[in-house]
Amino acid sequence: MDYSKIDKRVKEIVKKASLYMVDKPYEEINEQIFKAYDYARDAHEWQTRLSWDPYLLHPVESTLVLLDLKPDIPTIQACLLHDVVEDTPRTIDEIRVIFWNEIAFLCEWMEKVSKIRYVWEERNIWSLRKMFIAMAQDLRVIFIKLSDRLHNMRTLKHHPKKDKQTRIALETLNIYAPIADRLWLFSLKNELEEECFKILEPTEYKRIKKQMIEFKSNISHFQKNSKKEIEKVLIWIIEDYQVTYRVKSVFSIYKKMKKKWFDHIDSMYDLFWVKVLVPDIPTCYKVLWIIHNQRTPIPNRFKDYIALPKPNWYRSLHTTIMWFLTEFRQQPTEIQIKTYEMNEYADIWVAAHFEYKEKWSQVAHDIDWVKELKELTENLGNNDFISSLKIDVFRDRIFVFTPKWLSVNLPAGSTSIDYAYAIHSEVWNHTVISKVNWKIYPLDKELSNWDVVQIITDNSKKPSPFWLSFVKTTRAKERIRSFLKKENKDINVERWKDILNKYLEKVSLPILDKDLLVLRVIDDREHNLEERISILEQVWNFSVNPSSIIRKIMKSKNMIAKKEVKDWVKHIIENSTEAKKEEIIIGGERWIDYKVCKKCISWWKVPNKIVGHINSKWIITIHNRNCPILLDVNKDRLLPAHRKWEEDDYIIVSLGLIFLDKIWVLKDLSEIIFSMWINIEEINSKKLEFNKHEIKLKLEIPDYDYLIVDRLVERVRLKFGQNLVSFFVDKILMQ
Repeated sequence: MDYSKIDKRVKEIVKKASLYMVDKPYEEINEQIFKAYDYARDAHEWQTRLSWDPYLLHPVESTLVLLDLKPDIPTIQACLLHDVVEDTPRTIDEIRVIFWNEIAFLCEWMEKVSKIRYVWEERNIWSLRKMFIAMAQDLRVIFIKLSDRLHNMRTLKHHPKKDKQTRIALETLNIYAPIADRLWLFSLKNELEEECFKILEPTEYKRIKKQMIEFKSNISHFQKNSKKEIEKVLIWIIEDYQVTYRVKSVFSIYKKMKKKWFDHIDSMYDLFWVKVLVPDIPTCYKVLWIIHNQRTPIPNRFKDYIALPKPNWYRSLHTTIMWFLTEFRQQPTEIQIKTYEMNEYADIWVAAHFEYKEKWSQVAHDIDWVKELKELTENLGNNDFISSLKIDVFRDRIFVFTPKWLSVNLPAGSTSIDYAYAIHSEVWNHTVISKVNWKIYPLDKELSNWDVVQIITDNSKKPSPFWLSFVKTTRAKERIRSFLKKENKDINVERWKDILNKYLEKVSLPILDKDLLVLRVIDDREHNLEERISILEQVWNFSVNPSSIIRKIMKSKNMIAKKEVKDWVKHIIENSTEAKKEEIIIGGERWIDYKVCKKCISWWKVPNKIVGHINSKWIITIHNRNCPILLDVNKDRLLPAHRKWEEDDYIIVSLGLIFLDKIWVLKDLSEIIFSMWINIEEINSKKLEFNKHEIKLKLEIPDYDYLIVDRLVERVRLKFGQNLVSFFVDKILMQ
């Protein structure tokens, strides 16, 4: 197999690496890189890709992508070797002997993360965990993976199966592109998104590319003259500055047009982007003043991210001006002004520290969201992991402040309780009041960027189980659950004793004493104290029927010889008020205490159709769904509720919607329904007159979660805005 062309590409790698590795001799760089290349060539010999190119071309091209991040020698070697273990008989141990532990570690984790597949239905959680834990241990792994994925996306057109092309594109768009975005690797992110866009939305991609071709003269003029225009403004006034420019990426244009309902790219204010770099912050503001005095700024388009940085500490001045380009004077242009230091941080961020392992390791451990990923992946079950992945990782972040102006980084949507546990779980377990911006603030209300939050505590207070219904962060949920489990055991035992004592009194048996002697012998077996406490707990959490315990106690005391006694015990137990208090799952949580509404539910005869309501004192009341009291309550405080054996009850909801005729409506509507885990039983679509489109759906939803219909309608309204002409919920049919 002819490797001459690939050999030349490796020489390019050596040349580019030597340009930034100025402290290393060229001969050493050449020797180390070719050592890994030669080993990979021997391992991959006779292997080809679907394009019929030698397989070795892939790791070499991936390494060329990686060089934009200025990696060190071990990372370059690991990238060249990254498919050896997975695709050839060579082993990690062999690499460890030849290339030492560091490169073997990177190759081993690359082999693991390469097994990830974007198949949410199958919940391939463990593979996701491996990738994120690898990131927390050494982020060089994910940079190699991103480079590997970008080259794979560039060549994905050669794959013969369209469904696999789609799966890989979705995996890239939903996992790897967001990670590149979090790490501020914009060049990688933009190209990954564009390659995915070509495959997932070929029609839209071609439409926007066509518009960009129509707009080519504007773009070409901007590229040729943007630096000159800035220099005209700044020359003789600012001494040390640099100017760069950018045209928005195709996928970013698509998302912006979709969000703003634009039909053409000429409606966008930030299609063009100019960056001015200066030595220090005072000069940033001086440049802004000069530009605003010589060009016309667009109102409400100025943002000062130096005084108020973004949540990820991105800093810059942003403004949008008209009359920037001489030939195309009406086209608005965004100007970004920042220092050289701010630019270095923004362009590569943690990757800027990539060349030294010692610095790299420290930087990796300083990244809040990476540490958060590692913590949640090590401690959570599968379902919680997926939920946290959506909430804590791929959602936007906010920054709030302590009263001493120390910043706290949280997921958007977090509450004061999330803030409290982010600070100190042992202290804030006793939260009673929250003050935001020095005013009393509801514990369950979402915080906003830059809020100043103060928590007032009382050592006699403890976490409420109902906090679990609104906290957003994994840390808060885990700390609350942990505290509730470790709550004073003696208090729990006394509470459980009170419950069983009521049953014992009904049948004239002695009540429980300190040693729980009544429970000592059950089923002809003697139980120790710990086992007796366990029996009490089972009665409390409804995993054991109290009547069966009473009968076993009486049998052990030879009191149940006659059938009359047995029937009498059964009658008393089953008609006990407390016995009628069934286990009800509220908001997805078991064993939450509740009351019943006396106006719609009597004698603890809980009906089939119920709903929970949390009042201002955080007391949950169970209501019949038709209860008139619910007409006047805050619907946001309603919680789905059901008996544990009613989880399989479903209803069919018929939903009709009329939209303005847009080709993407059905896709976006399906995504909303999928994201809410609603099953579509049937879907019908037809075009109406006057440029309208009707969609009718039959949706299968759990009966207990019937409230999700209102949430679905609200999300549809927010998503489609004026494009939603009308909708109706036709009927609800029992399955």
